[in-house]
Amino acid sequence: MAEIATGATLTWKEAEPPALPPATLLQKVRGGLRIAAALIVTVALLIVFVLGKWLKGRFGPRVTFQYGAARFWSRLMLALFGLKPVVRGRPIRTGGVLVANHASWADILALRSVTRINFVSKAEVRDWPGVGRVAELCETVFIERKRSHAKRQQADLLERIVAGELLCLFPEGTSTDGLRVLPFKSTLMSVLFIEGVHEEAMVQPVSLVYRPSPRLDLPVNFYGWWGSMSFEGHIWEVACRSRGGMVEIVFHEPSRAVDWTDRKALTAHCETAVRSAFPTDALA
Repeated sequence: MAEIATGATLTWKEAEPPALPPATLLQKVRGGLRIAAALIVTVALLIVFVLGKWLKGRFGPRVTFQYGAARFWSRLMLALFGLKPVVRGRPIRTGGVLVANHASWADILALRSVTRINFVSKAEVRDWPGVGRVAELCETVFIERKRSHAKRQQADLLERIVAGELLCLFPEGTSTDGLRVLPFKSTLMSVLFIEGVHEEAMVQPVSLVYRPSPRLDLPVNFYGWWGSMSFEGHIWEVACRSRGGMVEIVFHEPSRAVDWTDRKALTAHCETAVRSAFPTDALA
């Protein structure tokens, strides 16, 4: 289990960022208004979420309204950034893991808009200005790439799943242009083979497929965020230009972790299922 914390995370750079013309004045105004609205919505609903966490600490797990606030926030944010979620299939509810491809920061909004979920993320995200603090408050599990942290992280993941939480893993280890699925790494899947988790947990592959509006002259990989693209810059471009986009969230058939005796076989199964939602020619 020590290898939970040692998997290297590399930035994918095998495609060039899309070449976009300079934003028009109208697009810049739209972007500024959307960013301002997103900040107001985030602060307001983060206060509600933190209040719910505090009340949960005092009165127990019956306090759950904060998770409804998180889902409402995600839906509002997708709408503000010109994206509509379209759901195929049904997500498992609790006590397991969603295994998804990773295309963008918007993946978190997409998944949180349709189900109650927490994320497993690389520790570096904790240090991102603003975003890291919000992720920490929203109960993200941060994974360090140091063996000395492995036992503590194992205990944290075990506690979350045994308590019935639904966690999300991105086994590619990096985000992409959204047109392909990279080979899945099996490291984080180790959590599903811990005694006490293996017997009870469910695992469900999920495909996230982004499509710009056909009415706009946007590249097909517009929503992907990768390589040297800055976080702030990509958010700004999406805020300025995105209208009528869609993120398709495909929940594939779940299985029980106990039905798998080998984590690499389970990882390969999840990768195959996730890939099935993508055009074959985009996976080269």
